[in-house]
This record gives sequence, C-alpha cells and structure tokens, in this order.
Amino acid sequence: MEERLSFLDPYGHRVAAILTLPNGGTNKLSILCHGFLSSKGSSTNNTLTRMLVGQGIATFRFDFFGQGESEGPFDQITVSLAVEQAHRAVDLMKDRGYRHIGLMGSSFGGLVSILAASQRTDLACLALKCPVVDFAEELRLEFGDEGMAQWKATDQIPNIMGGQDRIPLHYAFYEDALRQIAYAPAQSITAPTVIVQGDKDEHVPLHQSRQLYEALRVKKHFEMLPGADHQFTRGADFTRMTQVIADWLVQHLSTARS
Repeated sequence: MEERLSFLDPYGHRVAAILTLPNGGTNKLSILCHGFLSSKGSSTNNTLTRMLVGQGIATFRFDFFGQGESEGPFDQITVSLAVEQAHRAVDLMKDRGYRHIGLMGSSFGGLVSILAASQRTDLACLALKCPVVDFAEELRLEFGDEGMAQWKATDQIPNIMGGQDRIPLHYAFYEDALRQIAYAPAQSITAPTVIVQGDKDEHVPLHQSRQLYEALRVKKHFEMLPGADHQFTRGADFTRMTQVIADWLVQHLSTARS
C-alpha cells in the first residue's frame, strides 16, 4: 500500500512524501533520503522500497526543500535546512507508531543522514550510499578556484549531474556547508552503520568515506565496489549496492524487538 502525504518542516515549508507499507502492516520502517538534484522517486529509493517492503519493512521517501514536489526555491536550500527536514521525517514516523526506524541516505542525503543520526539515539541503523561528508571540499574540488569565484559572484553553479544549464544556488549554501562537515559529528552516532561506494566515484572523494569509517565508533561495514562510479551505472554495481544496503537495513530492523 502506498500513501502520498506531506508534512511541514520546522520553518513551515511543505515537504512531499510517500509512505509505502507491506501487506499486514509493520512497526519497522526505513526513511530514504535522496541525493542532490534528485527526488524521492530516485531509482535507488524505488528499488530499495521494493526490496524492503518485500521483507516486511515500510519505507518513507520525501523530497528535500526545492526538489521534487516539495516547496521552496532550490537556490535557497542549505545542508542545515535539509537536516531539519530529516529530523521532522523521523519524528513524524515515530508519531505514526513506527518503533524501529532506519535511516538511509544517498550522496547529499548521506551527509544529511550522518548529521541527523549524530544528533539522535533512537535510530536502529544507518545506511550510506557514496555519502558526502565534507560538501564544501567536494565543491571546491569540483569547481576549482575560478568556478568558486564565479559561484560567489553569480549565485549559480554548473549542473554537477551533467546538464548544460547553470543552476541558481546561493553561495550561502557553501558557507553553511563549511559549518556542516560530518567527521566529528559521526563520532556521536549510536546506530550500526554501513557505507557503500565505488572506487571510481567521480564526485565524492574516496578519502571522505575512508575518514568517515575511521571516525565511526559503532558496529560498521565499508563495502567498496571496484570500478563503480557515483551513479553505479553498471547493472551489476547497482544491484550489489542496493543489496548491501537492503541487507543491512533488514538485518538490523528485522532483529529489533517488537
């Protein structure tokens, strides 16, 4: 069963979401956080939903501010705002009676999930797909000095997902990202955590995941996929990535006491 709904973040912005339930209901759920310039209907989110619902676990997918069907001009998004929206999603699902909740984040959603998980003790597990840990560093590496100066002057960035048109995004995003580097916060995470990344990721530097893994003080696993890019373009890579993440979520949510 699938239910489309919306909720308000702490600032009154409407957030669009989809709750998908297995037959017979459940009190176990995974919240899926999409990547930058993506949406709740990403191929990763949709695939994980099919896999998890088939194992008796509900999923909750939502669009971050200014993306998909959620309110807000995208050029005003910040990491801090996205973290607040993730917290609100967890709180909403707890209010709906879900007692065992896992959090999963892709790329930008991975950064959001790390930061949100570091501020909570009520998550059963955490799964990260090629997570950004220091977005400010990634953007500096992606754009270079000239590109960063152009961003500051125009409040526009290149489409890092490959499109030709420049994308409006306030330079305040970068300034906020400098305050939201997740290595130190990761040390406070209490939920068992898995990281999956390809060693040919062209966007997220591999050293970020390695340093994140070292910072984690919980049960953890780092799955490195040889030859996989950021999008896990090859079918076998995508299958392996989703299987590792689904297995982690199922393992830690299915063994939780009812």
